[in-house]
Amino acid sequence: MSHPHPELTTPPPLPDNGLRVVALGGLGEIGRNMTVLETKGRLLIVDCGVLFPEDHHPGVDLILPDFSYLQDRLDDVEAIVLTHGHEDHIGAVPYLLRLKGDIPLIGSTLTLALVEAKLKEHRIRPFTLAVKEGQRERVGAFDLEFVAVNHSIPDALAVFVRTEAGTLLHTGDFKMDQLPLDGRITDLRAFARLGQEGVDLFLTDSTNADMPGFTTPELEIAPAIDKVFRHAQRRIIVACFSSHVHRVQQVLDAAAKAGRKVAFVGRSMVRNMGIAAELGYLHVPEGILIDLKRIGDLPDNELVLISTGSQGEPMAALSRMANGEHRINVGPGDTVLLASSLIPGNENAVYRVINGLMRLGANVVHKGNAKVHVSGHASAGELLYCYNIVKPRNVMPVHGEWRHMFANAQLAIQTGVPERNVVLAEDGVVVDLVDGHARITGVVDCGYIYVDGTNIGGTDEALLKDRRILRDEGFITCIVVLDAATGKIASGPEITARGFVESEEIFQQVIPKVERAIEEAVANGVRDDQQLQQVIRRAVGSWVGGKIRRRPMIIPVVLQA
Repeated sequence: MSHPHPELTTPPPLPDNGLRVVALGGLGEIGRNMTVLETKGRLLIVDCGVLFPEDHHPGVDLILPDFSYLQDRLDDVEAIVLTHGHEDHIGAVPYLLRLKGDIPLIGSTLTLALVEAKLKEHRIRPFTLAVKEGQRERVGAFDLEFVAVNHSIPDALAVFVRTEAGTLLHTGDFKMDQLPLDGRITDLRAFARLGQEGVDLFLTDSTNADMPGFTTPELEIAPAIDKVFRHAQRRIIVACFSSHVHRVQQVLDAAAKAGRKVAFVGRSMVRNMGIAAELGYLHVPEGILIDLKRIGDLPDNELVLISTGSQGEPMAALSRMANGEHRINVGPGDTVLLASSLIPGNENAVYRVINGLMRLGANVVHKGNAKVHVSGHASAGELLYCYNIVKPRNVMPVHGEWRHMFANAQLAIQTGVPERNVVLAEDGVVVDLVDGHARITGVVDCGYIYVDGTNIGGTDEALLKDRRILRDEGFITCIVVLDAATGKIASGPEITARGFVESEEIFQQVIPKVERAIEEAVANGVRDDQQLQQVIRRAVGSWVGGKIRRRPMIIPVVLQA
């Protein structure tokens, strides 16, 4: 992974009075959040999430943090602290616990319930410790205190870490909604108290740091959702994250008010909302839920479907509806409500889904044309408040792309944190807190680990490059049979091309060029099949590049007869 310090090498041993911070994901990207803390030879992990693939990751299902830094030190890990239940913070837990299944998980009740459901699918039974705000727990060399924070999922927590080497406050994902749907606000009094005690290193959510002012309260989008329900002629299909309990609650309340029944669509949506309802975080009006199999029994104007797929994921329910590949056929009069923000990198996929739905006749309501979603992250005004309340000695922006972290760093500096005490790092960069001062001391290997079907880690950038070439440029095969005794061409060259607008006939023009190249190579003593394949590859490649202006994958085959 790239980072702003290319001169960095392997970090030196951590001093006895030091606290080391290594982000294995979440810095310079939205997702894959995972931070490893070390002191006295012991490790604590904060979050372990996944990153969702983009267009330049063809065939990839998920992207994990690189666990190689921990591979030989799993016995040193005291616990994994989970700040909240979103996939970009818990999704990689099963893959880490495959390496060592008895690492304890610490988190709030809802967070642990969501991760335990995932682990059940992987046949892993974890050791868990449920905590709540205000609770303190000693975990080896780490003294942990948990603080309530408000986010787009209930039961989110910040964690304050006390060690002999210093203190660290990690906000997790948070905002300062003063009118939250569940009445649970970010505990600024606790932030102030911890600030008075002394925060040596403050790790702060950067996602909305470049957005001025304050994030809109969740309560303010209720009128927009009610308006959608008032004007909808037929079915209403709502797409949101399968863990966005607050948004689902608002949709359930609007459906009850409008006299509509609700069905959940998508395995993760059914599972997560079942857990949230069972634990009391989701309040389901009596008699409102119906099974998806029963939706044909009701008139369209009495139905609401809550679905996954708000980010344009190809296999999610909404994408398949847009492509006409789902049992639910979207048509004229249907209203589709995208109740989510766009994760950077997903824009094209989401707009493809919107276009597909509108082509089918649906009315699509989204953040771009109605106030139907608010962010779960603190904007610049809220971050300024936090810096002034906490008054940290050192700051390390986390969770965001480079532009977000840079904006967050500038906010810290504006509130009086010395510029030399603001650390901008990317994944794999090692930050050591020693004697109250945080500085970058090295870098560790920290690449992308791809989940590709049942394969984990086998996919690499070279393979993805081949897939991108096949997708974008097509491929050409060239088969030649040589006389084993003389080296002369006995059959071929036979050319096959796929993925081109041009007709097959045009590729016959390259055959004389290939024949000459082989004859010259053989005359110069080249008889090795692999070398002859390279000769063919160069001949075909130069012709295709000049004639068609393309750079396809070229597959030469040389047979000796």
